[in-house]
Amino acid sequence: MYKFFLIMIAIGFPLSVLGSLLHWPVVMMFIIYSLTIVALASYMGRATESIAVHTGPRVGGLINATFGNAVELIIAFFALKAGLITVVLASLTGSVLGNLLLVMGLSFFVGGLKYKRQKFNVFDARHNSGLLVFAVLVAFVIPEIFAQEMGPSDTFALSVGISLILILLYLAALFFKLVTHRGVYQSSETEGAAEEHETAEWGKKKAIFILLLATLAVAYVSESLVHTFEEVGEAFGWSELFIGVIIVAIVGNAAEHASAIIMAYKNKMDIAVEIAVGSTLQIAMFVAPILVLISIFFEQQMALVFTVPELISMVTAVLLAIVISNDGETNWFEGATILAAYLIMGIGFFLL
Repeated sequence: MYKFFLIMIAIGFPLSVLGSLLHWPVVMMFIIYSLTIVALASYMGRATESIAVHTGPRVGGLINATFGNAVELIIAFFALKAGLITVVLASLTGSVLGNLLLVMGLSFFVGGLKYKRQKFNVFDARHNSGLLVFAVLVAFVIPEIFAQEMGPSDTFALSVGISLILILLYLAALFFKLVTHRGVYQSSETEGAAEEHETAEWGKKKAIFILLLATLAVAYVSESLVHTFEEVGEAFGWSELFIGVIIVAIVGNAAEHASAIIMAYKNKMDIAVEIAVGSTLQIAMFVAPILVLISIFFEQQMALVFTVPELISMVTAVLLAIVISNDGETNWFEGATILAAYLIMGIGFFLL
Protein backbone atom coordinates (compact mmCIF):
# COMPACT_ATOMS: atom_id res chain seq x y z
CA MET A 1 0.00 0.00 0.00
CA TYR A 2 2.77 2.46 0.98
CA LYS A 3 4.71 1.73 -2.24
CA PHE A 4 1.54 2.41 -4.21
CA PHE A 5 1.15 5.82 -2.49
CA LEU A 6 4.82 6.60 -3.21
CA ILE A 7 4.28 5.85 -6.93
CA MET A 8 1.15 8.05 -6.88
CA ILE A 9 3.19 10.96 -5.44
CA ALA A 10 6.11 10.40 -7.85
CA ILE A 11 3.75 10.58 -10.82
CA GLY A 12 0.98 12.81 -9.47
CA PHE A 13 2.95 15.75 -8.08
CA PRO A 14 5.03 16.45 -11.25
CA LEU A 15 1.85 16.10 -13.33
CA SER A 16 0.07 18.52 -10.95
CA VAL A 17 2.78 21.14 -11.47
CA LEU A 18 3.05 20.53 -15.23
CA GLY A 19 -0.71 20.44 -15.76
CA SER A 20 -1.33 23.72 -13.93
CA LEU A 21 1.43 25.46 -15.91
CA LEU A 22 0.27 24.09 -19.28
CA HIS A 23 -3.46 24.50 -18.46
CA TRP A 24 -4.50 20.90 -19.09
CA PRO A 25 -8.25 20.01 -19.10
CA VAL A 26 -9.80 20.93 -15.74
CA VAL A 27 -11.59 17.61 -15.12
CA MET A 28 -8.38 15.65 -15.73
CA MET A 29 -6.46 17.96 -13.39
CA PHE A 30 -9.17 17.62 -10.73
CA ILE A 31 -8.62 13.84 -10.73
CA ILE A 32 -4.81 14.19 -10.64
CA TYR A 33 -4.93 16.74 -7.80
CA SER A 34 -7.34 14.59 -5.76
CA LEU A 35 -5.29 11.38 -6.10
CA THR A 36 -2.06 13.25 -5.31
CA ILE A 37 -3.55 14.74 -2.14
CA VAL A 38 -4.74 11.29 -0.99
CA ALA A 39 -1.21 9.89 -1.42
CA LEU A 40 0.43 12.88 0.30
CA ALA A 41 -2.04 12.61 3.19
CA SER A 42 -0.93 9.03 3.85
CA TYR A 43 2.69 10.22 4.25
CA MET A 44 1.60 13.05 6.54
CA GLY A 45 -0.18 10.48 8.69
CA ARG A 46 2.85 8.16 8.85
CA ALA A 47 5.19 11.05 9.70
CA THR A 48 2.86 12.27 12.44
CA GLU A 49 2.68 8.76 13.95
CA SER A 50 6.50 8.48 13.97
CA ILE A 51 6.89 11.88 15.66
CA ALA A 52 4.25 10.86 18.22
CA VAL A 53 6.28 7.75 19.15
CA HIS A 54 9.48 9.82 19.62
CA THR A 55 7.85 12.57 21.68
CA GLY A 56 5.87 10.31 24.01
CA PRO A 57 2.11 9.78 24.45
CA ARG A 58 1.19 13.23 25.77
CA VAL A 59 2.95 15.41 23.20
CA GLY A 60 2.28 12.74 20.59
CA GLY A 61 -1.43 12.92 21.24
CA LEU A 62 -1.34 16.68 20.76
CA ILE A 63 0.63 16.33 17.49
CA ASN A 64 -1.85 13.74 16.21
CA ALA A 65 -4.72 16.05 17.13
CA THR A 66 -3.12 19.02 15.40
CA PHE A 67 -2.14 17.27 12.16
CA GLY A 68 -4.96 14.70 12.10
CA ASN A 69 -7.11 16.87 9.86
CA ALA A 70 -4.39 19.04 8.33
CA VAL A 71 -5.36 18.18 4.75
CA GLU A 72 -9.02 19.22 5.24
CA LEU A 73 -7.86 22.41 6.96
CA ILE A 74 -5.51 23.29 4.08
CA ILE A 75 -8.14 22.64 1.38
CA ALA A 76 -10.74 24.61 3.37
CA PHE A 77 -8.28 27.49 3.86
CA PHE A 78 -7.79 27.97 0.12
CA ALA A 79 -11.53 27.57 -0.54
CA LEU A 80 -12.17 30.23 2.11
CA LYS A 81 -9.57 32.48 0.52
CA ALA A 82 -11.32 32.04 -2.84
CA GLY A 83 -14.62 33.07 -1.23
CA LEU A 84 -16.20 29.61 -1.59
CA ILE A 85 -17.98 29.73 1.79
CA THR A 86 -20.61 27.19 0.67
CA VAL A 87 -17.90 24.67 -0.24
CA VAL A 88 -16.08 25.19 3.09
CA LEU A 89 -19.20 24.67 5.22
CA ALA A 90 -20.21 21.72 3.04
CA SER A 91 -16.74 20.14 3.41
CA LEU A 92 -17.01 20.45 7.20
CA THR A 93 -20.42 18.76 7.02
CA GLY A 94 -18.95 16.09 4.75
CA SER A 95 -16.09 15.41 7.16
CA VAL A 96 -18.53 14.90 10.05
CA LEU A 97 -20.77 12.62 7.95
CA GLY A 98 -17.80 10.85 6.36
CA ASN A 99 -16.16 10.04 9.68
CA LEU A 100 -19.28 9.11 11.66
CA LEU A 101 -21.13 7.24 8.92
CA LEU A 102 -18.78 6.18 6.09
CA VAL A 103 -15.64 5.40 8.14
CA MET A 104 -17.39 4.00 11.20
CA GLY A 105 -19.88 2.12 9.02
CA LEU A 106 -17.18 0.53 6.83
CA SER A 107 -15.05 -0.28 9.89
CA PHE A 108 -17.93 -2.03 11.66
CA PHE A 109 -19.01 -3.79 8.46
CA VAL A 110 -15.55 -5.01 7.33
CA GLY A 111 -14.50 -5.99 10.86
CA GLY A 112 -17.88 -7.66 11.44
CA LEU A 113 -17.48 -9.87 8.36
CA LYS A 114 -14.38 -11.40 9.98
CA TYR A 115 -15.46 -11.35 13.65
CA LYS A 116 -19.04 -11.98 14.86
CA ARG A 117 -18.67 -9.52 17.76
CA GLN A 118 -16.13 -6.74 18.15
CA LYS A 119 -15.61 -4.78 21.35
CA PHE A 120 -14.11 -1.36 22.05
CA ASN A 121 -13.68 0.92 25.05
CA VAL A 122 -17.18 1.71 26.31
CA PHE A 123 -15.89 4.52 28.57
CA ASP A 124 -14.30 6.32 25.60
CA ALA A 125 -17.49 5.83 23.60
CA ARG A 126 -19.62 7.46 26.31
CA HIS A 127 -17.12 10.28 26.89
CA ASN A 128 -17.05 11.02 23.15
CA SER A 129 -20.86 10.89 22.98
CA GLY A 130 -21.12 13.89 25.29
CA LEU A 131 -18.58 15.84 23.25
CA LEU A 132 -20.35 14.99 19.98
CA VAL A 133 -23.67 16.21 21.36
CA PHE A 134 -22.02 19.43 22.51
CA ALA A 135 -19.97 20.02 19.35
CA VAL A 136 -22.78 19.42 16.83
CA LEU A 137 -26.16 19.62 18.60
CA VAL A 138 -25.22 22.62 20.78
CA ALA A 139 -22.44 24.54 18.99
CA PHE A 140 -23.81 24.10 15.44
CA VAL A 141 -27.56 24.29 16.09
CA ILE A 142 -27.46 27.36 18.40
CA PRO A 143 -26.00 29.76 15.74
CA GLU A 144 -28.66 28.55 13.26
CA ILE A 145 -31.47 29.32 15.72
CA PHE A 146 -30.14 32.70 16.89
CA ALA A 147 -29.19 33.76 13.34
CA GLN A 148 -32.90 33.90 12.50
CA GLU A 149 -33.21 37.01 14.71
CA MET A 150 -29.79 38.58 13.96
CA GLY A 151 -28.07 40.57 11.27
CA PRO A 152 -24.91 39.29 9.50
CA SER A 153 -22.47 41.15 11.80
CA ASP A 154 -24.11 39.85 15.00
CA THR A 155 -24.28 36.34 13.57
CA PHE A 156 -20.56 36.43 12.81
CA ALA A 157 -19.80 37.84 16.28
CA LEU A 158 -21.77 34.93 17.78
CA SER A 159 -19.83 32.49 15.59
CA VAL A 160 -16.49 33.93 16.78
CA GLY A 161 -17.58 33.60 20.42
CA ILE A 162 -18.72 29.99 19.93
CA SER A 163 -15.50 29.18 18.03
CA LEU A 164 -13.32 30.38 20.91
CA ILE A 165 -15.37 28.31 23.39
CA LEU A 166 -15.10 25.22 21.14
CA ILE A 167 -11.32 25.52 20.85
CA LEU A 168 -10.91 25.99 24.62
CA LEU A 169 -13.11 22.98 25.38
CA TYR A 170 -11.26 20.90 22.77
CA LEU A 171 -7.91 21.74 24.43
CA ALA A 172 -9.47 20.89 27.81
CA ALA A 173 -10.65 17.53 26.37
CA LEU A 174 -7.09 16.78 25.20
CA PHE A 175 -5.72 17.71 28.63
CA PHE A 176 -8.33 15.43 30.24
CA LYS A 177 -7.47 12.43 28.04
CA LEU A 178 -3.70 12.90 27.84
CA VAL A 179 -2.84 14.24 31.31
CA THR A 180 -5.33 14.19 34.20
CA HIS A 181 -7.24 11.00 33.25
CA ARG A 182 -4.74 9.24 31.03
CA GLY A 183 -5.09 5.47 31.52
CA VAL A 184 -7.99 5.79 33.99
CA TYR A 185 -10.60 4.33 31.62
CA GLN A 186 -8.58 1.73 29.72
CA SER A 187 -10.09 -1.35 28.15
CA SER A 188 -8.28 -4.69 28.13
CA GLU A 189 -7.23 -4.08 24.50
CA THR A 190 -5.76 -0.67 25.35
CA GLU A 191 -3.97 -2.05 28.41
CA GLY A 192 -2.41 -4.80 26.29
CA ALA A 193 -1.33 -2.29 23.66
CA ALA A 194 0.21 -0.05 26.33
CA GLU A 195 2.48 -2.87 27.46
CA GLU A 196 3.95 -3.27 23.97
CA HIS A 197 6.95 -1.18 23.08
CA GLU A 198 6.05 0.92 20.07
CA THR A 199 8.76 1.44 17.47
CA ALA A 200 8.79 4.49 15.21
CA GLU A 201 8.84 3.85 11.47
CA TRP A 202 11.15 6.82 10.86
CA GLY A 203 13.69 8.76 12.92
CA LYS A 204 12.55 12.05 14.47
CA LYS A 205 14.38 14.36 12.03
CA LYS A 206 13.33 12.33 9.00
CA ALA A 207 9.67 12.29 10.14
CA ILE A 208 9.64 16.08 10.71
CA PHE A 209 11.26 16.67 7.31
CA ILE A 210 8.72 14.41 5.53
CA LEU A 211 5.82 16.03 7.40
CA LEU A 212 6.91 19.56 6.42
CA LEU A 213 7.59 18.54 2.82
CA ALA A 214 4.24 16.71 2.47
CA THR A 215 2.37 19.65 4.09
CA LEU A 216 3.91 22.13 1.62
CA ALA A 217 3.09 19.83 -1.30
CA VAL A 218 -0.52 19.43 -0.09
CA ALA A 219 -0.82 23.22 0.25
CA TYR A 220 0.38 23.73 -3.34
CA VAL A 221 -1.89 21.04 -4.84
CA SER A 222 -4.89 22.08 -2.69
CA GLU A 223 -4.76 25.66 -3.98
CA SER A 224 -4.87 24.33 -7.55
CA LEU A 225 -7.64 21.86 -6.65
CA VAL A 226 -9.90 24.61 -5.28
CA HIS A 227 -9.77 26.50 -8.58
CA THR A 228 -11.19 23.45 -10.43
CA PHE A 229 -14.39 23.17 -8.34
CA GLU A 230 -16.54 25.52 -10.41
CA GLU A 231 -15.77 23.97 -13.81
CA VAL A 232 -15.91 20.39 -12.49
CA GLY A 233 -19.30 21.15 -10.94
CA GLU A 234 -20.58 22.41 -14.30
CA ALA A 235 -19.10 19.45 -16.18
CA PHE A 236 -20.70 16.78 -13.96
CA GLY A 237 -23.78 18.72 -12.88
CA TRP A 238 -22.59 18.79 -9.25
CA SER A 239 -23.61 21.58 -6.89
CA GLU A 240 -21.07 23.29 -4.61
CA LEU A 241 -22.86 21.59 -1.73
CA PHE A 242 -22.30 18.10 -3.20
CA ILE A 243 -18.66 18.85 -4.04
CA GLY A 244 -18.03 19.95 -0.46
CA VAL A 245 -20.05 17.30 1.38
CA ILE A 246 -18.97 14.26 -0.65
CA ILE A 247 -15.95 14.92 -2.91
CA VAL A 248 -13.75 17.23 -0.80
CA ALA A 249 -14.52 15.30 2.40
CA ILE A 250 -13.56 11.94 0.87
CA VAL A 251 -10.36 13.32 -0.73
CA GLY A 252 -9.27 14.99 2.52
CA ASN A 253 -9.97 11.91 4.65
CA ALA A 254 -9.16 9.02 2.29
CA ALA A 255 -5.88 7.92 3.89
CA GLU A 256 -7.33 8.19 7.40
CA HIS A 257 -10.42 6.23 6.29
CA ALA A 258 -8.25 3.40 5.00
CA SER A 259 -6.34 3.24 8.31
CA ALA A 260 -9.56 2.87 10.34
CA ILE A 261 -10.88 0.06 8.13
CA ILE A 262 -7.54 -1.81 8.28
CA MET A 263 -7.52 -1.50 12.09
CA ALA A 264 -11.09 -2.86 12.28
CA TYR A 265 -10.12 -5.82 10.07
CA LYS A 266 -7.26 -6.53 12.51
CA ASN A 267 -9.81 -6.36 15.38
CA LYS A 268 -8.18 -3.22 16.82
CA MET A 269 -11.54 -1.56 17.33
CA ASP A 270 -10.41 0.99 19.93
CA ILE A 271 -8.12 2.55 17.32
CA ALA A 272 -10.72 2.32 14.51
CA VAL A 273 -13.41 4.01 16.61
CA GLU A 274 -10.96 6.64 17.88
CA ILE A 275 -10.01 7.53 14.28
CA ALA A 276 -13.68 7.91 13.27
CA VAL A 277 -14.97 9.76 16.35
CA GLY A 278 -11.74 11.58 17.26
CA SER A 279 -11.47 12.98 13.74
CA THR A 280 -15.10 14.17 13.89
CA LEU A 281 -14.42 16.00 17.15
CA GLN A 282 -11.30 17.60 15.65
CA ILE A 283 -13.36 18.88 12.72
CA ALA A 284 -16.22 20.21 14.84
CA MET A 285 -14.25 21.61 17.78
CA PHE A 286 -10.96 22.66 16.19
CA VAL A 287 -10.95 22.90 12.37
CA ALA A 288 -14.35 24.63 11.98
CA PRO A 289 -13.66 27.24 14.72
CA ILE A 290 -10.15 27.92 13.35
CA LEU A 291 -11.62 28.59 9.90
CA VAL A 292 -14.17 31.02 11.39
CA LEU A 293 -11.34 32.92 13.11
CA ILE A 294 -9.14 32.88 9.97
CA SER A 295 -12.02 34.30 7.91
CA ILE A 296 -11.78 37.53 9.96
CA PHE A 297 -8.77 38.42 7.78
CA PHE A 298 -10.51 37.66 4.47
CA GLU A 299 -12.94 39.68 2.38
CA GLN A 300 -15.80 37.29 3.10
CA GLN A 301 -16.34 36.23 6.73
CA MET A 302 -17.62 32.73 7.44
CA ALA A 303 -20.30 32.45 10.12
CA LEU A 304 -20.84 29.06 11.73
CA VAL A 305 -24.28 28.78 10.13
CA PHE A 306 -25.04 25.69 8.05
CA THR A 307 -27.97 25.02 5.73
CA VAL A 308 -30.92 23.06 7.15
CA PRO A 309 -30.07 19.85 5.16
CA GLU A 310 -26.45 20.03 6.42
CA LEU A 311 -27.52 20.60 9.99
CA ILE A 312 -30.19 17.88 10.07
CA SER A 313 -27.77 15.40 8.44
CA MET A 314 -25.05 16.06 11.04
CA VAL A 315 -27.48 15.86 13.97
CA THR A 316 -28.89 12.58 12.62
CA ALA A 317 -25.38 11.16 12.11
CA VAL A 318 -24.38 12.04 15.67
CA LEU A 319 -27.52 10.50 17.19
CA LEU A 320 -27.18 7.31 15.11
CA ALA A 321 -23.46 6.95 15.95
CA ILE A 322 -24.16 7.42 19.68
CA VAL A 323 -27.05 4.91 19.77
CA ILE A 324 -25.02 2.25 17.95
CA SER A 325 -21.63 2.74 19.66
CA ASN A 326 -22.64 3.42 23.27
CA ASP A 327 -22.76 -0.27 24.25
CA GLY A 328 -19.06 -0.75 23.40
CA GLU A 329 -19.56 -3.56 20.88
CA THR A 330 -20.62 -3.94 17.28
CA ASN A 331 -21.23 -6.31 14.34
CA TRP A 332 -21.49 -6.19 10.54
CA PHE A 333 -25.23 -5.41 10.52
CA GLU A 334 -24.75 -2.26 12.61
CA GLY A 335 -22.06 -1.24 10.12
CA ALA A 336 -24.46 -1.81 7.23
CA THR A 337 -27.11 0.31 9.01
CA ILE A 338 -24.69 3.24 9.40
CA LEU A 339 -23.55 2.93 5.76
CA ALA A 340 -27.17 2.94 4.61
CA ALA A 341 -27.67 6.27 6.39
CA TYR A 342 -24.62 7.72 4.59
CA LEU A 343 -25.93 6.56 1.19
CA ILE A 344 -29.37 8.09 1.85
CA MET A 345 -27.79 11.45 2.73
CA GLY A 346 -25.39 11.20 -0.24
CA ILE A 347 -28.32 10.76 -2.66
CA GLY A 348 -30.07 13.71 -1.04
CA PHE A 349 -27.09 16.04 -1.41
CA PHE A 350 -26.52 14.89 -5.01
CA LEU A 351 -30.10 15.80 -5.96
CA LEU A 352 -30.12 19.19 -4.19
